Amino acid sequence: MPAPVPRQRAIPAAEGGQAPAAAQRNGSVQDSAEARTAAPHTAAPTSGSGAADRTGTAPDRSETAAHTNLTLLLIENDPGGSPIVPDLLDQSGKPIRVRTARNLTEAERLLTDDVHCILLDLALPAPGRTGDGDELAVLKHVLELAPRHAVLALTGADDTERGAEAVRVGAQDYLVRDELDGRLLSRAIRYAVERKRSDSAERRLAEGRVRAQENRRLERGLLPTPLLDGSSLRFAARYRPGRSRALLGGDFYDVVRTPDGTVHAMIGDVCGHGPDEAALGVELRIAWRALTLAGLCGDQLLGTLQEVLEHERSDDEIFATLCTVDIAPDGRRAGLCLAGHPSPLVARPGTPARLLPFDNNGPALGLLPGARWPRTQVELGAEWSLMLYTDGLIEGRVGDTGERLGQDGMVDMIRRQLAAGLRGEELLRTAVNEVRDLNGGELTDDVAVLLLDRGV
Repeated sequence: MPAPVPRQRAIPAAEGGQAPAAAQRNGSVQDSAEARTAAPHTAAPTSGSGAADRTGTAPDRSETAAHTNLTLLLIENDPGGSPIVPDLLDQSGKPIRVRTARNLTEAERLLTDDVHCILLDLALPAPGRTGDGDELAVLKHVLELAPRHAVLALTGADDTERGAEAVRVGAQDYLVRDELDGRLLSRAIRYAVERKRSDSAERRLAEGRVRAQENRRLERGLLPTPLLDGSSLRFAARYRPGRSRALLGGDFYDVVRTPDGTVHAMIGDVCGHGPDEAALGVELRIAWRALTLAGLCGDQLLGTLQEVLEHERSDDEIFATLCTVDIAPDGRRAGLCLAGHPSPLVARPGTPARLLPFDNNGPALGLLPGARWPRTQVELGAEWSLMLYTDGLIEGRVGDTGERLGQDGMVDMIRRQLAAGLRGEELLRTAVNEVRDLNGGELTDDVAVLLLDRGV
């Protein structure tokens, strides 16, 4: 005996959103995967109202797909076969397609991506139910099965309290079986689908906010806290990532004081300014702090950092520039090492600000295996300001000329700002803002600047 072909109902338009009640349903009215892949049947003649044939002959599926926007999955077990779903129309007057499942096993098979809404009979027994007294067990099972679908609960006239509880549990709405008509059910389906979309969008937005907050907290935690306890030097820093809405870029810096009284400062720049570069910059900064506190400096420290970079980078083409300064305990002299990085700027009372020597500038980290980085001794004097920076501060454009600010332009700018009495945080803030204004808008590269001051 051939198996009955599950039927999919395509309800054509009827005036006012409601057509006459459907005829007695065939014993097997469920849409199935086999029916959806079967060859289309020839549609039977329709009445003047346009009602589809309900005798078991399926309409042409290409025609149905062309006129259907919404799909409803009805999950109910009605041994009497009395129809509970009248003809349905969507907001544009097109028919709503209806699939029927007699149990949750069939429902799971019919729950495809093109289903928009589920109409669930709350009287349906839940699978494996053991009499635990949970009257909404079947609803909870469906909500777990279809977390992205809108769900309408179907109750009896004397069971509206359970319908209201179903909404509290997660259904979009509940309907009373005896009050169903095409207009009411069509509207309820549309509202449930839109409500589910709105709830899903709001949930995704809330989750996005939480992730953004967590990322901001994480990035703030990755920015350095200077270790200068016991030092008379004053510290200021300014950090501006090139990535939109980010707190951390490929630039990195740090300052620590070792037990012998030496103050070590560092600033660096990983090529690029995405999240991978930011992560590598944090790794290099933490490695530099650990190595410095362990007593390494100069060429030995930079060589070890290069090994760290070579092991941690995602691509052999990635490199990092670096500038390290170790200031003697008396504060009057310093050792300078440059690895492909711009030289720091020093300013003293009565002397124009200038760049420190950069003749012994070694290669950037990650470019040349076995490279060396000479350490240059620098006399600072009794009172000075030392500014370390990344190339984001000097590579911005100057107006419409297309020329870059460059180191000479930066030195002139800092001289002018120092002459105006700017110091510390105010000096760095003004410098970064002026560079941005000269560029005619936000800088696309990361910018990091730190300032160490020694007074008398």
